[in-house]
Amino acid sequence: MHVSFVPPRRVRIGDAAAFVGITPRAIRHYHEIGLLPEPERGSDDRRRYGYEDMIRLLWIRRTAEAGIALDDIRDAFADPASTGADSDDGIAGILERLEEALVAQEAELRRQRTAVRRMRTEGSRTGLLSDFVTDRLKGLPEGSLRRADLDSLLVTERIFGPLGAAAQASRFIALATHPDLREESDRVDAAEEALDDTVAVDDPRVAQVAAERHAFEETLHTVIEDSGLAEDDDALFDAWDALHPATADEDEPEAGQGSGGRHASMSAYEAIGKMPYDFSPARLRCMELAAELAAHEPPAS
Repeated sequence: MHVSFVPPRRVRIGDAAAFVGITPRAIRHYHEIGLLPEPERGSDDRRRYGYEDMIRLLWIRRTAEAGIALDDIRDAFADPASTGADSDDGIAGILERLEEALVAQEAELRRQRTAVRRMRTEGSRTGLLSDFVTDRLKGLPEGSLRRADLDSLLVTERIFGPLGAAAQASRFIALATHPDLREESDRVDAAEEALDDTVAVDDPRVAQVAAERHAFEETLHTVIEDSGLAEDDDALFDAWDALHPATADEDEPEAGQGSGGRHASMSAYEAIGKMPYDFSPARLRCMELAAELAAHEPPAS
């Protein structure tokens, strides 16, 4: 006896997933992210999927298999221009937007590959700095810059931008090329670090270390001047101005200005306030005293 086959008008999620070749969990995820509208539910409160739902599921699976991110597929379907997405014109529009998304992703991947290649060429930490800063460091003997030097430049670039870090680089160039100066720098740094929480603010050592810091900075400044690094700094500012002409409506520089614009902007003052340093009260007082000594130093003739 011949029995005519009557296809179901709607199917449950398990049958829908089996037909499309995915899992029920994947379908539920599509609902959660807004990629697939919630279908009608039966009297048992279970989802029921119809013909149009199955077509959409097949379309999602094929597009995802092509390497398109689910968020991009969802955005393409949600775009007002994709009205009638199930028509040929609608699908063509979706594919066009997906291709545009892929082009943007390819551009970002190229940028990332360039950055990684540059880091490998320059050295992982040096390569994290912008070209404007690394160009300032070229020619130094390999290994002459310490990790702490590069870390300091990275922080400075985040706060004051590439120009600020490139100007600060003169300090580390002088230290890298003058062993005696580096040795004295290490000694003063160690003396400052010894001003921990066990040292009172009015301890005589605080003023003594402040005087040593001031004397060292004066010596460092003289070395920078005599070695021609100060003239190089002047050329840096000219080069920066040529690359970034000032505009009439420029306001206070933003943190990291000129480093690619890929980070949330904030003023340099705000950025400084968000960078933690575990300095004791005695060390902070030492820094204040050193700054006071520098402020009262007579100008060089």
